[in-house]
Amino acid sequence: MKLAIEILQLLVQSADSWLFEGSLAGLNDREWMALRFLARANRFSRTPTALASFLGTTRSVASQIAAVLESKGLMVRKPSAEDKRSIALCITGEGEKFLERDPINILRDQLVTLELPDRSQLRDTLRRVLDGLDVAKRRHNADVCGRCMFLIESGEGRDRHFKCRLFRKSLAPKDTTLLCAYFEGRG
Repeated sequence: MKLAIEILQLLVQSADSWLFEGSLAGLNDREWMALRFLARANRFSRTPTALASFLGTTRSVASQIAAVLESKGLMVRKPSAEDKRSIALCITGEGEKFLERDPINILRDQLVTLELPDRSQLRDTLRRVLDGLDVAKRRHNADVCGRCMFLIESGEGRDRHFKCRLFRKSLAPKDTTLLCAYFEGRG
């Protein structure tokens, strides 16, 4: 139990990289979270509803956050290619450049200094902890398509194809590394 408490305290101390009062570089912590998510989200997850789910908030609050990002030129709303009745929240080139000043980059840079086996073990351990929290809270978090139960792979090499069973759409190989708000882990 003592070790678990020590680990928890270390996680809380590291949280000041992404949870803070006020604003850093003109955005508050939730706006930074939204910008990060939209920059890594797949085409199905760049919606106000998916953003709200990722942030753990209402669609109205997510729309307000998106409006702030849009007013700063970091994001634009476009008609969705998947459903003409909805919109896609798309990061602009300015938004991508702005992410270079992301306060969480300090933590990322420290993680990069770890040896690859240590980084992999930390990732896998945190993923197991988060999966356990998801089960306990009866929810699911966004994760990459490549780990999702809805992903279907077929073929090999240049003939390798990916498809999302949930959306019944083909995916490019690079899409399988993007975040999806509709992710469900493979049992």
